[in-house]
Amino acid sequence: MMDKYLNLSRLPNEVKLLLDLINENNEQAIFAAIDWDKCIDLMKHHRIYPLLYSRLKVNKAISLPSDVIQFLSKEYRRNTMEMLHLSAEIDEVSNVFAKQAIPLIVLKGPVLAHELYGDISLRTSSDIDVLIPLDRLETAEALLKRFGYEKDDYIQTILNDWKWRHHHVTYIHPQKQIKLELHWRLHPGPAKEPSFTQLWDRRRKSSLHKSPVYLLGYEDLFLFLVSHGARHGWSRLRWIIDIQQMLKLQKMDWMSLNKHLKKYGYHHIGGQSIMLARDLVNTTLPKEWKTLCTERSRALAQDALFYLERKVNLHASPVPEEVSRYHKWHLFSLMAPKQKLVFILSFLYPYPEDGETLPLPKKLHVLYFPLRPFLWLWRKTVRYAIRGSTR
Repeated sequence: MMDKYLNLSRLPNEVKLLLDLINENNEQAIFAAIDWDKCIDLMKHHRIYPLLYSRLKVNKAISLPSDVIQFLSKEYRRNTMEMLHLSAEIDEVSNVFAKQAIPLIVLKGPVLAHELYGDISLRTSSDIDVLIPLDRLETAEALLKRFGYEKDDYIQTILNDWKWRHHHVTYIHPQKQIKLELHWRLHPGPAKEPSFTQLWDRRRKSSLHKSPVYLLGYEDLFLFLVSHGARHGWSRLRWIIDIQQMLKLQKMDWMSLNKHLKKYGYHHIGGQSIMLARDLVNTTLPKEWKTLCTERSRALAQDALFYLERKVNLHASPVPEEVSRYHKWHLFSLMAPKQKLVFILSFLYPYPEDGETLPLPKKLHVLYFPLRPFLWLWRKTVRYAIRGSTR
């Protein structure tokens, strides 16, 4: 068992202040060294402004500059209206899917906010994420189109690799200004995860809605939040606070969860998540959970601080080259040994780029399997030659 704490010394003062505010630490000596514009920017980036505002309203001992309070108040009200808007849409979409007998699980949004915080206004969400079975995807897409949604991205694919390499497609409702992500997997492949049938059997009904709206079971929800946060480098403090809130609920069955963590290769990532929650937001760990705090989990948690030290936004394109290289390395380091092997072997499966390099009739696409190494080498050679000619 690993009890050693993380080294937080390289975190910027503004991040340390946010952690103090999250933890309701009344020590204000750090205020003199704060760039408040940067602090506001970080509040936006980490999506924690509604939670901070709610705590500062109660804790009058902490006094922030008036413009910071005004920002928090304004964003809190805006977010509350947005979450109510999304909540109504979830209700409507769930009813439409239910009438067509399409099982649907809501992954995040107001449903998650209500589940973890007991109040939809305390967590932000910019879209709706729902999970359905892969074999109902075509029907679901037609439904969303009739419902006013327009497909926002189109996946390039070859030999049906989209089914496992990708995990969702995005739709936009232009009138309602709502983005909806339709998932057929929890995460992009080739990661191992429970089947939809297993997730559906363990689903729970949301108490936020009167009509049937379902979310993941407690253990499945923890696995989803842990793997999602890890895949994004825990680059937003909101995701770490989500883990804290899950632990506070005390609704998970430890034996079942521990079994799931091992089965899907998430044991070390589970440890990473709770160590970040312990050291950053003062989360108390139940005794049995401390078995997850291994040396490897601690190393992964320490590595994740890279993203907090630099305010990394993996959704903003282009991602800086230094960050991109580090993130690729970090994602690989997160994998269990079997996952690393499957990941390496997945490179042998053809990519859409192979079809662009050497177009073949669809009935001959199977030839891309033996041709892939040569096509990959050809692209590398061409890119190297182009770089050399521009020097």
